[in-house]
Amino acid sequence: MKTTRYFEAVRARPDRRMIRDEWIVQAIDEPLYEEVQGDGRIRRWALIDEAEERYLRVVLLADGETVHNAFFDRGFRR
Repeated sequence: MKTTRYFEAVRARPDRRMIRDEWIVQAIDEPLYEEVQGDGRIRRWALIDEAEERYLRVVLLADGETVHNAFFDRGFRR
């Protein structure tokens, strides 16, 4: 999994440490929803059953494979 330096730094935060790589891959490979931002970055969401059925948002760079951010999105509604 390719990542940015920003992602590696943010991933050390206590509220993000529990996010598993396999959950990130799930959001990348099997998103429930996807949006493209104005800057070309791609947002993908996945429902993570093992995390109390919360939605994980993964932000990819415009290349569609480099992870820039990942967090549980409390405001996401399908």
